[in-house]
Amino acid sequence: MRHVDFSPLYRSTVGFDRLFTMLDSLGQLDGGQQTYPPYNIERTGEDAYRISMAVAGFSESDISVEAHRNVLTIKGEKRDEQKDEGAELLYRGIASRTFERRFQLADHVEVQGATLKDGLLHIDLVRNIPEEMKPRKIAITSSKEKSKQIESKAA
Repeated sequence: MRHVDFSPLYRSTVGFDRLFTMLDSLGQLDGGQQTYPPYNIERTGEDAYRISMAVAGFSESDISVEAHRNVLTIKGEKRDEQKDEGAELLYRGIASRTFERRFQLADHVEVQGATLKDGLLHIDLVRNIPEEMKPRKIAITSSKEKSKQIESKAA
């Protein structure tokens, strides 16, 4: 297992502490690397994204989606199924085990909604950057104007 030392980058960056912690945690194995349920992440627009997760056999009441701070948590817990009388399960190929999947969301990414269709859970996300956080043009003044002001105050 490798460990990357990000300390030289701390000297030239401001406010990226959380980013370096996330990068450091990527190198650590997550108890067997959870692969269930499978999912896709796609970009559907300039500031729009969609997470599609295969949840065959789960209904809306079996799944919970929660967004708290910058973490999106999706949990699935299958309720006890009532067995049909006289039916015997010979082979279980459709997984219905409990799962919990977490996604780290970037700043200003919000969950728009979730839909369950054809065994796929679709979660729509959008990035809403506040107006004060968007890039803006800064006017440049000449240094002569400032030096005159400084001289006049000193005199």
